[in-house]
Amino acid sequence: MPREAIASWFFAIVVVRQGDRFLFVHERKHGQTWYLPAGRVEPGESLVEAAVRETLEETGVPVVLDGVLRVEHSPGPPTRVRAFFHAHAADDTPPKASPDQHSLAARWVTLAELQALPQRGAEALEIVRAVLAGVPVYPLELVCAEGAVWPTRAPQRR
Repeated sequence: MPREAIASWFFAIVVVRQGDRFLFVHERKHGQTWYLPAGRVEPGESLVEAAVRETLEETGVPVVLDGVLRVEHSPGPPTRVRAFFHAHAADDTPPKASPDQHSLAARWVTLAELQALPQRGAEALEIVRAVLAGVPVYPLELVCAEGAVWPTRAPQRR
């Protein structure tokens, strides 16, 4: 007898760093607080694609992913998987300043500036502190499609 399917949600969260500043989103949801660019992975989309898309939609800033900070799994139901990525801006595009359907605005902030903003919770502040303290950034190749070719040598850690 086949088992019943388990509802699963996948999210990509992106820590975009530029020196001592981080890209934050003024959210439409969650009480209009500030949080990292993040969102749900859409059907047919990879975690990596979702990370890049969500960041662009919410901040207006195109990014290049540098690697993976962490992957979290909550068994649920529904099951929830959150992949945290480290990234940098692809160019000098300024963060969006006008609201749209994705967010109210975005801005680069330092740790001190972040502490003065109303946040969704303590998580984003904890993440920024960890990144500033040098938490490892693992190779982006850790996240791949099922059946991807295995590398013949270990990727270099950043």
